[in-house]
Amino acid sequence: MRIALIGQQDFGKAVLHAFLARGESQGDIVVGVFCKPEQPGEKPDALREAAEAAGLPVLQFASLKSEEAQAALRALDADLGVMAYVLQFAPQSFVNIPKHGTIQYHPSLLPRHRGPSSINWPIALGATETGLTIFRPTDGLDEGPVILQKRCAIDADETLGEVYFNKLFPLGVQALLEAADQVVAGRHTETAQDENQASYEGWFKADEARIHWTRHVDQVYNLIRACNPAPGAWCEMNDAEGRVMKVSLYDCRKHVTRTFGSVRGKPGDIVEIGAQSLFIATQGGEIEVMRVKAVVNGVSGKKMDAATFAHDNGLRAVC
Repeated sequence: MRIALIGQQDFGKAVLHAFLARGESQGDIVVGVFCKPEQPGEKPDALREAAEAAGLPVLQFASLKSEEAQAALRALDADLGVMAYVLQFAPQSFVNIPKHGTIQYHPSLLPRHRGPSSINWPIALGATETGLTIFRPTDGLDEGPVILQKRCAIDADETLGEVYFNKLFPLGVQALLEAADQVVAGRHTETAQDENQASYEGWFKADEARIHWTRHVDQVYNLIRACNPAPGAWCEMNDAEGRVMKVSLYDCRKHVTRTFGSVRGKPGDIVEIGAQSLFIATQGGEIEVMRVKAVVNGVSGKKMDAATFAHDNGLRAVC
């Protein structure tokens, strides 16, 4: 099949390599690659670099709604469009150009968790399962008919990075190959999404990532997991000189309080500083923090172990 790939970054690169590798045995041909233009000073796009290294046509348009972008896709004479992590809006006048239309990857079990941060939100909400969907893109965000889905567990201590890179990333690459075969062979089904089950959440950014220590330990722990490695769940702390530091917490453990007599401190208090970690009280338990990164006077530091951070900044436990 003749594939037009639309995507960006490492996921787009992995999908490109998967189709190229399969082309040697099954005759798949990637006829062109669309990716978003980089802004001045932005890190080079991994998909663009991979496509150029493979000698493929690279097409970068500020808008996929433009006549130029659509003319470029028509010229490729593609059998199928494959959207692999696309942040640009792709209208129907674009995605319907390939002979068999276009398929798109989304890292949630649609219609649940439509939107741009669909991996963060299930973890933050304490879900024990997530998955991915390959669907037909429409002008509504993540609203098109479903072609196939894959499910995976969210283990109790898994972080955003672990769920994505160990599960949703490799599963998604294989699912796009599988769906492409089904669509081009005419063996696929398309199931309309149930709007009664639909949910949409926006970007999971700094405001959403702020830790409120008065919330239950389960909620705090889920938030930290949902933000690791990005955007990083954070709170404010004062150093020994009273300066306010914005501190992002990464590798953590949850400790549930079992009895009244084992309660230490008030929510937000540092209740213990160990050899490599520190413990912060919250409702229903404590969060043991192993790695942090602080911003002091607008200057962002590097990730470091929490105990060293505490000693370097004169932090003290209240207990």
